Amino acid sequence: MKASDVKVIACILIDLYIFALMDGKTRSNIYPGLEVDIILKKDQRSGERTRGFVKDLLTKAPFHHRGIKVRLEDGQIGRVIEIFEED
Repeated sequence: MKASDVKVIACILIDLYIFALMDGKTRSNIYPGLEVDIILKKDQRSGERTRGFVKDLLTKAPFHHRGIKVRLEDGQIGRVIEIFEED
């Protein structure tokens, strides 16, 4: 294996690790104050996203295959589909 191949593999592994950190399906990745996109129950068919900041985590399990359920600061409840990095 060439050094360039190792670099490519390392970059792919880093990207996969970062993607896993931004996973809305794992409870440990989500905390109050975090900016997220959720899907409200009424928007499940359309896939329309709602952006806001997490107030409460409602899912007690460490993992949920459709996304951790949260309450946003404005009171809306839905499942996390995307987490936004902090600056």
